[in-house]
Amino acid sequence: MLGMGTSCPSGFSPDQARSGMYKLEIELKRGHNLAVRDRGGTSDPYVKFKLAGKEVFRSKIIHKNLNPVWDEKTTLIIDSLNEPLYVKVFDYDFGLQDDFMGSAFLYLESLEQQRTIPVTLVLKDPQYPDQDLGTLELAVNLTPKDSPIEERRDSTTMLLRRSWKRSTKQQSIRLSELHRKAQLWRGIVSIALIEGRNLMPMDPNGLSDPYVKFRLGPQKYKSKTVPKTLSPQWREQFDLHLYEETGGVLDITVWDKDTGRRDDFIGRCQLDLSTLAKEQTHHLELPLEESRGFVVLLVTLTASAAVSIADLSVTPLDDPQERREILQRYGVMKSFFNLKDVGIVQVKVMRAEGLMAADVTGKSDPFCVLELNNDRLQTHTVYKNLNPEWNKVFTFNVKDIHSVLEVTVFDEDRDRSADFLGKVAIPLLNVRNGEQKGYLLKNKELTAPTKGCIYLEIDVIYNAVKAALRTVVPAEQKYIEEEPKVSKQLLQQNFNRVKRCIMVLISWGTFINSCFEWESAQRSIVSFVLFVVVVWNFELYMLPLALLLLLVWNYFFCSSRDGADVSMDGMFEWEVDEDDKEEKDSEPKGFMDKLYAIQDVFISVQNALDEVASFGERVKNTFNWTVPFLSWLAITALCLATFLLYLIPLRYLVLAWGVNKFTKKLRDPYMIDNNELLDFLSRVPSDVQVMQYHELKVDPGQSPSKRRRTNLS
Repeated sequence: MLGMGTSCPSGFSPDQARSGMYKLEIELKRGHNLAVRDRGGTSDPYVKFKLAGKEVFRSKIIHKNLNPVWDEKTTLIIDSLNEPLYVKVFDYDFGLQDDFMGSAFLYLESLEQQRTIPVTLVLKDPQYPDQDLGTLELAVNLTPKDSPIEERRDSTTMLLRRSWKRSTKQQSIRLSELHRKAQLWRGIVSIALIEGRNLMPMDPNGLSDPYVKFRLGPQKYKSKTVPKTLSPQWREQFDLHLYEETGGVLDITVWDKDTGRRDDFIGRCQLDLSTLAKEQTHHLELPLEESRGFVVLLVTLTASAAVSIADLSVTPLDDPQERREILQRYGVMKSFFNLKDVGIVQVKVMRAEGLMAADVTGKSDPFCVLELNNDRLQTHTVYKNLNPEWNKVFTFNVKDIHSVLEVTVFDEDRDRSADFLGKVAIPLLNVRNGEQKGYLLKNKELTAPTKGCIYLEIDVIYNAVKAALRTVVPAEQKYIEEEPKVSKQLLQQNFNRVKRCIMVLISWGTFINSCFEWESAQRSIVSFVLFVVVVWNFELYMLPLALLLLLVWNYFFCSSRDGADVSMDGMFEWEVDEDDKEEKDSEPKGFMDKLYAIQDVFISVQNALDEVASFGERVKNTFNWTVPFLSWLAITALCLATFLLYLIPLRYLVLAWGVNKFTKKLRDPYMIDNNELLDFLSRVPSDVQVMQYHELKVDPGQSPSKRRRTNLS
């Protein structure tokens, strides 16, 4: 245990011991009985050391362990013992904010000097001081620097302090560079989860409801659940990032889904990616350890796509030669090479203004996180500032032009995980290249403005042919998304959306019935003549032609499409307060466990309503030209369908369709099934998404607080 004596080594006074230069050697050994933060009953802990509010060390992440062993060493140079070393433990969550697991202070004044002593730190949560969060074991050695001779003491001390400040600045730059490199991936592993064979039954009926979890370092992916089977067909494809030159080890676990209680473990297997050759697809049948059965995968390792972090002085697209090369790479002549590489997006994160004060000092320690699907990069932290300047340039590879860039500003917190300050969502198709714009920050749900504005400059370069072809394949899913929960507000909103879609159909039915009832003689005569002419001359090719004419009509005569997104706010009754978000925390965990089964039913109804409403809204927004790129793509497809139906008899088209369907599995047994029409509609935003992506107007003459009130009204 830590010795609490304050004795000084021979030849040093207490004042000298507190104010001189010191070398602090720390060995982070292990943790004991750390807090559970993941749903599986474990955590992925790592440790931060902070001195005078600055992060000076961060340990590696130990996955799925409440008694982790780090055995890491670090050496710090300090000039005062008055400031304690602040130690914090977090649970790593990829794509989400890391969970706080406890903290402790190491008071340097109380350390014995010039010898290694063991230290046990008891972790506490300042908000819940009675909670047991476990302990950390360290070994520390505090050594004073050699004292200069008396006659040159003052001048030499000043030189030492200046030298130390320079070395600290250089160390900070090196840490920033290491942080930058740690974010960049060196390659991509593309995984197609095909099927499982002969899995172990876990349910009383002799079957299972299996799903698969993948983990590669900090990255996680969870497949869909296939109910009541021992030979599930998943047919899912996803990509993970390779951060290590060797590839790393892919951990695969198979689980049985159980409603209302903890899921059952079926089996596990591991895949050493370093044993696989790159740039070729490997068909693998992996046997499950600790169980029976196999998991069938297709795995491909490829080189890294364009991803980088740089300063404004070395912006890639500002170099004329590099810009020409990128334009050539995504030119028309390269339309059918590497179809997954659709384009690149470059984001200049300039600065933010008028951010929310998250600390008790009236300041914040903001940093910025950029997310494009599953790609995630972040800036450095600017301490004690509500108007930070980052001046960084981020480059992402674009795999789907319909992706949405999410930029979130957080406050780095001393005591807990980072606090949310604001967020914006920017569809790539809405970007105007080279234009520096101020975006008003919104809340987490993107439904209302919050305090602050962030200035970005975005450039998107892409190949339109590749983008069109990628539109009719399944969209990339998020690795880890927040689990859905019951929300009375969301349930009511989804019900109202479905009701609006049904009311549109009823209004059309009422209109048609009014023609039959001769409520308006003129309208009924025109309708009758039109009906006779269409039925007498109807051919199948006229069906896509009618949809094509509707799109063209809306393009020329629908004047409201430019302002459609503005009117969306009135269609939803969003509550600014966040009572629903606190429901989970306020309920006793035991009571919530008993309600899991009921919650799952409500969530299923809630999601079903959302899917039905979204489908109707996506069809409407296709014809309303909400996303012109997609509407032009629909026009092209309808023109082609009209042409084919006009020239080729229907029986031949149906015959070709049936032959393709029957032989698809024979031609490619591992093909991932998809529906091109549904994949197309999945790229069209629903009314909720249109409202979320709506850009709030920035008035440069208004203060941030007045700006927020204006947008709320």
